[in-house]
Amino acid sequence: MTTRLRILDDGAWLSVDDTRRVSVSELWRLDAPGFCECDLADMVVENFLETGVDGRTVEVRVYGQCIVCGTKSTTGWIPVGRVVDGEFVDLDREGVLRVTDDEEQATSSG
Repeated sequence: MTTRLRILDDGAWLSVDDTRRVSVSELWRLDAPGFCECDLADMVVENFLETGVDGRTVEVRVYGQCIVCGTKSTTGWIPVGRVVDGEFVDLDREGVLRVTDDEEQATSSG
């Protein structure tokens, strides 16, 4: 079964199978050493840039700003959900999200 991933509204939404599932303006805590100098970045998501999959995990690259140090930058790949039995299941974005490098992400689409 194929799952359609798209970025909508000039980067404001991640759509999964034509349903808006993840939006900008969320606050994400990131374990992302390359994003800024903070041990854990508290980033406000401003724009979705790319979406992709790694196995069943749906990942995104985003542009955002750390509200602690003020850094504005682009992230590596961040997991936001999984496809289970053909359905998208949100990952808990309330906790710390581990960002992977571009080289670690297997397949991308935009």
